[in-house]
Amino acid sequence: MINERIELKESVLCGKPVVKGTRISVEQVIDHLASGWSNKDILENYPSLKTGDVFACLAYASALVHEERFYPLKAV
Repeated sequence: MINERIELKESVLCGKPVVKGTRISVEQVIDHLASGWSNKDILENYPSLKTGDVFACLAYASALVHEERFYPLKAV
């Protein structure tokens, strides 16, 4: 489990991070937010989700970005 709301299971969506106990991926929630959906829109379309689940998806995505590193290579 990544945190109390996000989990990775090989048997669910090929191991993609999902909201615990669902088949709703973090990627799906983030994609909806990026395309302009509000928290309210997500909760109306996915009634099994709670506000905390949406924030957990954002926190998961934020953690990935924080871990990202860039190492420039010299041109040959």
